Amino acid sequence: MAVSPPQSVSTTVPPLGGIDRLRRLLGPLALLGPPGLWLLLLLVFPTLLILDISLIPGLRPGEATGGYGLGNYFQVFNPWSDAFDPVYLQVIGRSLYYATGTTLGCLLLGFPVAYWLALMSPVRWRNLLVVAFVLPLWTSSLLRAYAWISILRPTGLLNSLLTWIGSGMGVDLPTQSWLYTSTAVLIGLTYSFLPYMVLILYASLEKLDRALLEASADLGAVPYQTFWKVTVPQSLPGIAAGCLLVFITSMGDFVVPTLLGGASSMTIARLIYNQFLGITRNWGLGSALSMVLILAVSLGIALLLKYGDRSSVSET
Repeated sequence: MAVSPPQSVSTTVPPLGGIDRLRRLLGPLALLGPPGLWLLLLLVFPTLLILDISLIPGLRPGEATGGYGLGNYFQVFNPWSDAFDPVYLQVIGRSLYYATGTTLGCLLLGFPVAYWLALMSPVRWRNLLVVAFVLPLWTSSLLRAYAWISILRPTGLLNSLLTWIGSGMGVDLPTQSWLYTSTAVLIGLTYSFLPYMVLILYASLEKLDRALLEASADLGAVPYQTFWKVTVPQSLPGIAAGCLLVFITSMGDFVVPTLLGGASSMTIARLIYNQFLGITRNWGLGSALSMVLILAVSLGIALLLKYGDRSSVSET
């Protein structure tokens, strides 16, 4: 009896029909459509509108436009232009100074706190301690700024405390004027953004490999050597994420420099506000300054995504 050879099973995929192709095309669009539309309406289109206005030199509401150009940017960055005003570069430099000082202050103050919370605090109280440390974030930034006004003013709590200490020591301490200075702005910004730094560093240090710390001690390393050669390298992504996040947010802060710095502590955020809603009403220049701030923040976000600890940022 002849045996027929086994028939091979076809593994080819039949070509997709028009309906199947349409489903594969519309499926992702149905998922990405709502958030994509939201981003277009509330982020992309307003940014393009600001860019368009920034290219109209000297645009003011109610006045005829004079065509497109880079006059607003030349007014800020081109020292060879007749319209150049060095005040704007000074304001941008002051904003960078505040953001850098705030970032360094938050890192120096936040790293020891995050290290203690992650590695040395009692485990059963750890979550409660973290919540207690971020409690100031539950209040408005405006209220926190007014609290620092009551502390730093000449008749405030800090001067009263120093006067009381001086009288107890038999020394007449002069009244200090911290309010409406750069020092007051740095104190207020550091206080406002310190919890963010601590949370990101805590999330990074909590994942620290304890076995490496023990191995370093067993090999004869003293504590500071273990800290610099084991702890810091492992927490570098968290440090980068925390520094970039604090720098980005403090760069565009409006409330603290306005209330604690006074007129002498003009920042780019306040300058933009003055161009749109202040006396000058120069919307073209205000839009150009807004684009500068948007580009600076976008660069910071790009660096944060590239070098930062994404898991620490997402947990925060």
